Amino acid sequence: MDIVNEEINAKGRYSATVEGYTGEMTYSRSSPSLIIIDHTLVPDELRGKGVGQALAKHAVEEARKGGWKIIPLCPFMRAQAMRHPEWQDAIQA
Repeated sequence: MDIVNEEINAKGRYSATVEGYTGEMTYSRSSPSLIIIDHTLVPDELRGKGVGQALAKHAVEEARKGGWKIIPLCPFMRAQAMRHPEWQDAIQA
């Protein structure tokens, strides 16, 4: 699954288009070393296809590469962070 990164000023999103539908995870950059993931949207047509999970994993991988932490304000991202203790190095509690 291809995930696109977009960031303008302090706002960004990760998006994935599957079968013509786009799921996204949005964030705000509060500092060079911290992003706040505030929303995840996966259309009903993509539910159960792993799009949300792929976006969450991508966010963690990007944080590790970029050397920043994630504040998971979004309930979905918060739940994913709790389910994946191996992500804790990229999550700000």
